[in-house]
Amino acid sequence: MAQIFDPLPSHSDSPILCCYVNATSHIQIARISNVTNWYFERVVFPGQRLVFEAVPAAHLEIHSGMMASAILSDTIPCDRLCIQEEVSTPYLTEQQLERLNEGEDIEVGKTEPAAATP
Repeated sequence: MAQIFDPLPSHSDSPILCCYVNATSHIQIARISNVTNWYFERVVFPGQRLVFEAVPAAHLEIHSGMMASAILSDTIPCDRLCIQEEVSTPYLTEQQLERLNEGEDIEVGKTEPAAATP
């Protein structure tokens, strides 16, 4: 799933694709708080796989507990959760792909509108 609501900061070094699996029977909160100018937090349900982008220096905090109390139960370096060496460059967002399909120019390259065929 694309990180539309909180994309990585533009000054960040090459992002890595990461995966975390909640192997417990409890709801967890996954949070990255050590990257400046970026906030990442997701609810991870039991058995759910969370796939996300992060910078290599990021640390994923796993908080677990009941409704009113959450306890930091683990901190995992994101480079240990890496499932791909690096994200393809240039990385096109869904919105950029849509604009390309419509024949618009985007930052990574220019396109021509497709010619209509009879």
